[in-house]
Amino acid sequence: MARVGLMASRVTTAAADLADKVGFDKVTLSAVARILGIAEPSMYSHVRSVAELRKSVAALAATELADCIGEALAGRAGKDALVAFSNAYRDFARTCPGRYTATHIQLTEEELSRSTGHQLIFAKTLAMFRAYDLSGTDLTDAVRLVRSSLHGFVLLESIGGFGHPRDVQKSWENGIEAIHVMLTQWPSPGAAR
Repeated sequence: MARVGLMASRVTTAAADLADKVGFDKVTLSAVARILGIAEPSMYSHVRSVAELRKSVAALAATELADCIGEALAGRAGKDALVAFSNAYRDFARTCPGRYTATHIQLTEEELSRSTGHQLIFAKTLAMFRAYDLSGTDLTDAVRLVRSSLHGFVLLESIGGFGHPRDVQKSWENGIEAIHVMLTQWPSPGAAR
C-alpha cells in the first residue's frame, strides 16, 4: 500500500513539473506516463482521470504556495507582511507557472476542505490581513480585491502585457503601496455596505 501512495505522489509531482514546463492545460495522462516511463493504462492504477490528476496537482501546488507564503510572513505584520505575502505570491507565479495556474482551478467545498494547502493559504491570508482590523463583509471584499489585484498583475506580467517602458518592478512596488494605503483606510467614506 505504501508503494501505491509513493507512486501516486510521484505521478502528481511529475504532472506538476510538466505543468510548469508546458502549461497546466497541457497536462495529460499519456504525457505524464511518458515522463515516468510507464504505459498509459498503468496510470489508472494511481489516478482515475486527468481531472483527478489536475486536482491532485492543485492540492500539491496549494501546499507549496502556502509554504512559500508562510516562510515570507514569518515574524512580519502590517505593511511588511503585505509586501512579503505579495512578493511570495508573485515569485511562486513566476517560478512555477503551471502550479500557480493549478491553484486557481475550481474545487468543490468538500475538495477545498480536504486540501491542507488551500486551508493554509486561507489561514495565512487572514493572518496577513489581521493588522488592517477588517472583519465580516469588509474583510471578504478586501481579500477579493487584493487577490484579484495580485492575480491580475502576475497574469499580465506572464503574458508580456506590460509594454510600457516603465520598470515593471517599480509598478509592482507602487501597486503594493497603494494596496496598503487602501487597506488602512478601508472602507472609504460613503462606501456601500
